[in-house]
Amino acid sequence: MTSAVSPNTIPISLLLCLLPIAELRGGLPYALAGGVSPLPAYLMCVAANALVGPLVFLFLSSLHRLLDRWPAYHRFFERMVERSRRKIHGVVERFGYWGLLVFVAIPFPLTGAYTGALGAWVLGMRRGRSMLFIALGVAVAGVVVSLVYLLGVQALDFFLKR
Repeated sequence: MTSAVSPNTIPISLLLCLLPIAELRGGLPYALAGGVSPLPAYLMCVAANALVGPLVFLFLSSLHRLLDRWPAYHRFFERMVERSRRKIHGVVERFGYWGLLVFVAIPFPLTGAYTGALGAWVLGMRRGRSMLFIALGVAVAGVVVSLVYLLGVQALDFFLKR
C-alpha cells in the first residue's frame, strides 16, 4: 500500500466485495483507485468475496427457513432462485463444478459468488465442493478484474499523454 491510501478505502472495498450488486467487480477497482497496491488489493478483495459462498450456504440452511414464511420474502426469494437457476443451469449441466467456477469467474453483472452459491444450492450441488469452486472462480475473476483495471488505466494514461 502507499501512504496516499485513505483510511476508508480498505473498509469500503471490503464492504463492496460483500455486497450482492458490487462484489469483487466493485471492491477491487475501488481499492486500486484508492491507492492500494495491486497484490494486497487482490488478496483482500478475493478473500472477502470468497466468504460469500459460505455465508450464502449458512443463510440458506438457517435464516432462510424462518424468513420464507413471509409472503413478500417468499415471492422475492422465488424470483431470485428462478433467475439463478436460468443463468447457471446450462453451464453446470454441461461442465459440472468447473462450469460453476467459470460462471463465477466471468466478471459480468449477476454472475458472481452470490448467484453461483444460490445456483449451486438450487441445483443440489455438494456444499463443500461448491464453496471451493466458487472461491476459485472468485480468484480467477480477481485476476480478470485486476488486469482490466490496470490495463485500462495504462491505456488511458498512454492516450491522454499523446
